[in-house]
Amino acid sequence: MVQALITNFRRGKTTQQERQMIIKIPGVDKKKAATYLGKKVTWKTPGGKDKSINGHISRVHGNNGAMSVIFERGMPGQAIGTIVEVQ
Repeated sequence: MVQALITNFRRGKTTQQERQMIIKIPGVDKKKAATYLGKKVTWKTPGGKDKSINGHISRVHGNNGAMSVIFERGMPGQAIGTIVEVQ
């Protein structure tokens, strides 16, 4: 498993997509190096209740190797800056 950092929601100028997040995997710094499309992603709640939200990597976001993840339900704002597991 690889760990990635959630950097922000996927958003536009005035809107924000609650189910979609931007992640950054260490060592992936170019668009061509982002070979994780379709992989499953799991975010575990920090409360320690063994709850998790699952999603999948849908596309590359920009040219710096960041990727867009679509989760099965909306993500809380506290998820920004936390770690997810890419399988």
